[in-house]
Amino acid sequence: MGFQPFKTFLFGFAFSPSLRANVFEVMRLASFFEATLLLIHVGEKNNTKEQQLQALVKECPNSPSSVEVHWRSGEPVATLLKACHEFNVDLLLLGALKRENVVKFYLGSIARKLTRKAPCSVLLMLNPAVERHPCKHVVVNGFDSPQTRETVEASFYVSQCLGAEKITVVEEISESLVAVAVDDDRSLRKATLKKERINRAEKNRVLDIVHSFAPAQLERVNWSTQSIFGRRGYSIGHFARVVRADLLVMNAQEESSFFSRFFPKDLEHILAELPTDVLIVNTKSNG
Repeated sequence: MGFQPFKTFLFGFAFSPSLRANVFEVMRLASFFEATLLLIHVGEKNNTKEQQLQALVKECPNSPSSVEVHWRSGEPVATLLKACHEFNVDLLLLGALKRENVVKFYLGSIARKLTRKAPCSVLLMLNPAVERHPCKHVVVNGFDSPQTRETVEASFYVSQCLGAEKITVVEEISESLVAVAVDDDRSLRKATLKKERINRAEKNRVLDIVHSFAPAQLERVNWSTQSIFGRRGYSIGHFARVVRADLLVMNAQEESSFFSRFFPKDLEHILAELPTDVLIVNTKSNG
């Protein structure tokens, strides 16, 4: 069926010091995507809170055509997950936290649980801001996976909505595939040729994916492919950090959970090393 555009966004907001930046950011994103924005607060509703939120929404220069505010009671994770199902949400927006005095980001316990259990795609935002930080470079996984075509297609759609200038489709190749003992010139040449052959096959596979898209999907953005050898999941995060990508787009789930499949078992370590904003595309929710 192919990737379906994100048309309903959900952001669970709290009355914290970052509320203004968060509201401006999610209003702006929903406007760019021409999506309905659901703002949900799990907690008590009172006139002061309601007026504070309404004032922020009115202050935003970018406003989607539809903004709904809902007040719910209950346990935050269960309540927001229920709302994702209830409103058929396409994209759940979550903010990451910066470690005190250190430029490293991680997810709080609520955001981490939502990321693992969400029935829809998830956007992890590192730097929600009142003034926009343009998204210029998007990195997307080109894994050999049934879900990758829709994930790559999503990256082109997102890039067009955000006005990004560049997409890099990364094929991560396991070092074990070229495991040849190098102890002389002959074995070195053998390893080099094997690496080149695998690299060429991976590049052609990704090119076939991109070339299958409609021409309109490829307009206004420059794209290229990049092969990297290393540990799947970890290597692409490192690459995104090195090239200073503004957004990393990843597959959501395969045979097991996203994190156990792609990342080391120490979840806290990975969530403390978020390289940039991360979009996790849940293709099951897109058709």
